[in-house]
Amino acid sequence: MIKTHKLASKEWVGEAVEVKDGFAKVRLKTREEMKVDEYGLIHGGFTFGAADLAAMLAVNEETVVLYKAEVKFTAPVKLGEEIVATAKVVEVDGRKRKVEVEAWTDKKVLEGVMYCYVPEKHVLS
Repeated sequence: MIKTHKLASKEWVGEAVEVKDGFAKVRLKTREEMKVDEYGLIHGGFTFGAADLAAMLAVNEETVVLYKAEVKFTAPVKLGEEIVATAKVVEVDGRKRKVEVEAWTDKKVLEGVMYCYVPEKHVLS
């Protein structure tokens, strides 16, 4: 059962295709509005967003937030490609979670670590 980021846009950050204890997979179909030039290059923020959503769903706590990311982009994404992002919780330290993330099309396009925090109450409450 998904406990967090329930209103995240499937069109802009992706759709959960698998969520289980400490792991998540998100799929994002690229769209015309995501491209930044006439070659069809997709803005990296969308790749990052899919990986971020996967990290949030891997932690799957209602109040989880991202506080730090160490990622690198390894290849460009082109219009028409589908991004699949995966995330795996690799360390738990109290309320902190270290999450390894990857994103792929037909090649790896992003890899790294996202650091999440689970506050007692919502950050905006």
